[in-house]
Amino acid sequence: MKSGSTLEKVLVAGNFAVTAELGPPKGADAQVIIDKARILSGHVDAVNITDNQTAIARMSSMAAAKLVIEQGMEPIMQMTCRDRNRLAMQADILGAAALGVKNLLCLTGDHQSFGNHPKSKGVYDLDSVTLVRMVKDMRDVPAFQCGEEITVAPELFIGAAANPYADPFPFRAIRLAKKVEAGIDFVQTQIVYNTEKFAEFMAQCRELGITERCHILAGVAPLKSAGMAKYMKNRVAGMDVPDAVVKRMEDATDAAEEGIDICVEIIEQVRAVEGVSGVHIMAVEWEEAVPEITARAGLKPGSASL
Repeated sequence: MKSGSTLEKVLVAGNFAVTAELGPPKGADAQVIIDKARILSGHVDAVNITDNQTAIARMSSMAAAKLVIEQGMEPIMQMTCRDRNRLAMQADILGAAALGVKNLLCLTGDHQSFGNHPKSKGVYDLDSVTLVRMVKDMRDVPAFQCGEEITVAPELFIGAAANPYADPFPFRAIRLAKKVEAGIDFVQTQIVYNTEKFAEFMAQCRELGITERCHILAGVAPLKSAGMAKYMKNRVAGMDVPDAVVKRMEDATDAAEEGIDICVEIIEQVRAVEGVSGVHIMAVEWEEAVPEITARAGLKPGSASL
């Protein structure tokens, strides 16, 4: 084991992992994190702590991760390249490890123009691939990016994101292969609604040997309404929401219930795809849906079978 991460142990053992998203608040109220953690506790192996998601200022991912640890849960701390240079990132990586964080998800980050501080200066000293390489060297050499020795290495299970749907599609697996080569241990994908195209992406990953070197968790998310389905289809870059999914939401008498049903069906479908090691449930600000989804899908933390 490289990190002591529970998520790593689950995946290395060949069990089907379940993670979920936990977004920090736009305020200093620790109770928000505590309440969300209690909802998710016992239903997932680890929770992602977002880092100023969609370029909107929120409680820091490191502080929120520490609060999650205090609740007896395992965080996956996200880190974006948008807001920090390599000095700040290496300092935060060491600090997070010292606080007990065992998983780090390396992201480039949404451009600041999409958020609530559009005039802020994006840093982008590194991108997600070079961030991954830096974290791996800090853990395994161990050394800072400048080459100086690290006295106590940050023991981290290193992750990244992948989008199976962004254009050009034939290069999506190749892009992921670069992150694998840089040193990731696991990846969480963009939300899957088009399961056929996702299966094509996974076939490409198997051909490139990615599934032998990296654990792939398929992203899933429950839809709350037909409006949400249409918005994700038409307005969110890199999303692929089939017309059939939109129609089901439009025809539903209880849209939220239908959205959960669709999510459970997608989990069953992606689980049958060779090379999928788990699912990442993105029920943003709808954490209450996660226990229902995992129960209906027959998922248990660390469980290898339905």
